[in-house]
Amino acid sequence: MLLNVQELAEKDRLTYSEMADALEYLYKLDYHPVAVKFFWDEEEFKNFKAEKVPGPKMTVCQVALASRMNNYIVKANADNLMCGNAKTCLGMREASDEEVDGHVKYTADWDMAKKCLLAKPMLPLGKLKGFMTAPLGKTAVEPDVVFMVTNVLQAYHIFNDYIGGKKVPTLQFNQTVNSAVCGGMVWCYNEQKPNMNTMCAGSYTSGKTEKGEVNVFIPGQDIGIVAKQLINRTAKYGGASMVGSPGQEWPGLHVCKKCPMVKFKDA
Repeated sequence: MLLNVQELAEKDRLTYSEMADALEYLYKLDYHPVAVKFFWDEEEFKNFKAEKVPGPKMTVCQVALASRMNNYIVKANADNLMCGNAKTCLGMREASDEEVDGHVKYTADWDMAKKCLLAKPMLPLGKLKGFMTAPLGKTAVEPDVVFMVTNVLQAYHIFNDYIGGKKVPTLQFNQTVNSAVCGGMVWCYNEQKPNMNTMCAGSYTSGKTEKGEVNVFIPGQDIGIVAKQLINRTAKYGGASMVGSPGQEWPGLHVCKKCPMVKFKDA
């Protein structure tokens, strides 16, 4: 794909397709950014046209991977979900002592496990009718959250562009004992702040993630700001990398700083 950065930098408003192209190409993402939409109205959810729905029950991670790896628009509700932790975070069931029993393995202490469970981000109980995941470039609705699986250097550049675009000097994130993807996106939605966390055991074993990858969440209303900051910065300096000399294309690519042995000159 050839991306005309200068042309995009001159635009006041980007389409979701243009945002996705910029994020994927300039950050060198391995997967599509995923637009997540929560549906609070039953008819709206039923009438939403998806390309795929889960066959057997799945985790939220597995639903999202069909969008980030296979480019599908997917919708799901409580009937489609296998993961109890996700149902609790999405407000599809109430936290219970039985669920605490499943969390003791994280803390080796029942009371602490209960505190960890109740501290998780949750949507209002019984309100959510379903949700959608879609490749950002294909979304037909405004996303509530944009979810990305990245390596740590890509995440570094994404959050620096959020800081630069939103004019906030620091960011803080929310880590839970599990529920990385479902809890991570709910915290982002509830707080309207970007979020980053590690994989939980479920997202690593069932969500098709790799060691060394992290979960990145950007509020849907802010994804255009991140994409525009990335584009404008690249147009100004010639490359997306914030490391080494301006103009490097690959985020994080560098050699030993000021090394006299690894230098190039004009031919």
